[in-house]
Amino acid sequence: MVSASRTVDAKDVEILVLRHQLEILSRKRGKPRFRSEDKVLLAALSRLLPRYRWRCFVVRPETVLRWHRQLVSGRARRWGRTSPGRPPTPEPLRELVVRLARENPRWGYLRIRGELRKLGHDLPATTIRDILRRSGIDPFPRRGGPSWSEFLHQQAASVIATDFFTVYTLWGRVLYVLFFIELSTRKVHVAGCTANPDGDWVTQQARNFTLHLEGRERPLRFLVHDRDSKFSGPFDVVFASEGVEVIRTPIRAPRANAVAERWVRTVREECLDWLLITGRRQLEAALRIYVGHYNHARPHRGLELAIPEPSEAATDLAHGAVDRRDRLGGLIHEYYRAA
Repeated sequence: MVSASRTVDAKDVEILVLRHQLEILSRKRGKPRFRSEDKVLLAALSRLLPRYRWRCFVVRPETVLRWHRQLVSGRARRWGRTSPGRPPTPEPLRELVVRLARENPRWGYLRIRGELRKLGHDLPATTIRDILRRSGIDPFPRRGGPSWSEFLHQQAASVIATDFFTVYTLWGRVLYVLFFIELSTRKVHVAGCTANPDGDWVTQQARNFTLHLEGRERPLRFLVHDRDSKFSGPFDVVFASEGVEVIRTPIRAPRANAVAERWVRTVREECLDWLLITGRRQLEAALRIYVGHYNHARPHRGLELAIPEPSEAATDLAHGAVDRRDRLGGLIHEYYRAA
């Protein structure tokens, strides 16, 4: 275009430059944005104008010269790039970053970068950090050890909790119920009911419960209970003789034994608040039926809606009629597949 326009008057070229710049300014309000074709055209037209007429350009003369140098050196093709910066990370590589972070919660983004480099992927650290944040994963994990939630989940298989709760009979008498609950499976063991929970009775219930510890796949290591005076010294000695360490919760801290406290609320809301208890035998019978339902038929939120010990092997859940089994006179309904 330049070689073909050597005979064009400078005034006409200046008018062409002004018209094209007016077109650029009319595209969008604010600061004008020059496209790649605009830069090429203005740089070419600058060759047809004397220097004293370069005042018609809306940009500085240094900018026009820089455009011209880029045009001559063949770098004008870079102006057409629409997405500057690093190329997007492939999706399989992003999934690998997230997988390494989830499988190794103690790894930071720099540790993950080193692992990726060992696997042949040299991904920048900032990119790994952004991928983790967009996936809801902290790129800076805890360094001082696991959280309480992580610690309890790791140790839950060897921890059991115990506590008392009271039940008022129809005649105003108070009955005390001693129970144990396994933190990992949420399985409940009701040790007994009594109106006089003295040291001898509590110690005997501890002996009866320890008889069932021999058949456990994983030995019991910790027993959690509060500082109630009913848990006398001989009660702790019985478990200590079996190699179980007794952990007492802080004073006025019910959340320290939250699993046991939550079960007390559950048994009250689903069973005891709907019954009139006349005596110890009726209470023991009602708790025996409810604990069987709780351990073998009731889904648990703490177990991702699983059942601690399913009583029936559900091999084919998609076929067969659904039947109902009533417990406690119809207070509780259990549903199962008919054979």
